[in-house]
Amino acid sequence: MHAYMHYMTKVISLSDEAYGSLKRFKREGESFSEVVMELANERRKRSLLELAGVWKDDPEIEKIFKQVLADRKNFRTRDVKF
Repeated sequence: MHAYMHYMTKVISLSDEAYGSLKRFKREGESFSEVVMELANERRKRSLLELAGVWKDDPEIEKIFKQVLADRKNFRTRDVKF
């Protein structure tokens, strides 16, 4: 018994920077499709819980957070006429 798998080919556009980044992940003998699938599967495996507490007690993040809160207090809307 022979199994035949037909894969649809899609053309996508990437910036030179994105192509270069993707190419750095590519191993010899590996297709770009395989690289994309590996990266997509890796992302899917990650959990938001991995990030829980990452910024806790970080003085730089605390400074940014305080600035964001101050900016929110000073935010003013303005009327725009079209």
